[in-house]
Amino acid sequence: MRIFAVIPTYNERENLPPLSTALLALDMSLHLVVVDDASPDGTGEIADEIASLHPRVSVIHRPGKLGLGTAYVAGFCRSLELDADRVLTMDADFSHNPHYVPAIVALCNDHDIGIGSRYVAGGSLDAHWGLHRRVLSASANRFAQTLLGLQAHDCTSGFRCYRSEVLRTIPLDEIRSNGYSFLVEMLYRCQQRGFLIAETPILFEDRRKGASKISQVEILKGVKTVLRLWLQRTGLSR
Repeated sequence: MRIFAVIPTYNERENLPPLSTALLALDMSLHLVVVDDASPDGTGEIADEIASLHPRVSVIHRPGKLGLGTAYVAGFCRSLELDADRVLTMDADFSHNPHYVPAIVALCNDHDIGIGSRYVAGGSLDAHWGLHRRVLSASANRFAQTLLGLQAHDCTSGFRCYRSEVLRTIPLDEIRSNGYSFLVEMLYRCQQRGFLIAETPILFEDRRKGASKISQVEILKGVKTVLRLWLQRTGLSR
């Protein structure tokens, strides 16, 4: 079983070394694909140093901040080129704790997609999250669930594992959304094709170092993506 973790990075020089150490120490021979968008803080160079020491680490350098969605696609393509059987996605800031990785990957023994979920029994958000962030996160999930008929409880989680067959089936080049809204569109297209989805509870932690990448622009893009897919689902638009 060849398992790859795709990790998009932008200004994560403080988080990437300990994260990669924790992931490589897991008892599952995990391969890492770091996708760096020309981080001004030198994250890309640090990723190269890590790769020079560990043959299970691959680095993709992109010329600028091109968005989370295209970073995932680049990582998916590299993982499939390297004959991945399972492809995991996760944040670089420790909000997705590495100790959940085995459980999420194990979901794909009987399902096509596994999700580390904040919104199933046993899942939760970091106590440091304020009321505004909690309401925004829960509202985004309910909005996507209601309009798109999504069955997953955590539609915006980026802590996922896909069977390689899923990524070879979904036309990744046709996914129009970028940023965090890519996660919703990807899940919607997977459900449309009848792939089986399962969730396991996680504690979504606050990032350890650095600043959040979510902006008002990203939130607006997410709303637009859900509305576009809803219009397609209802037959009001192609």
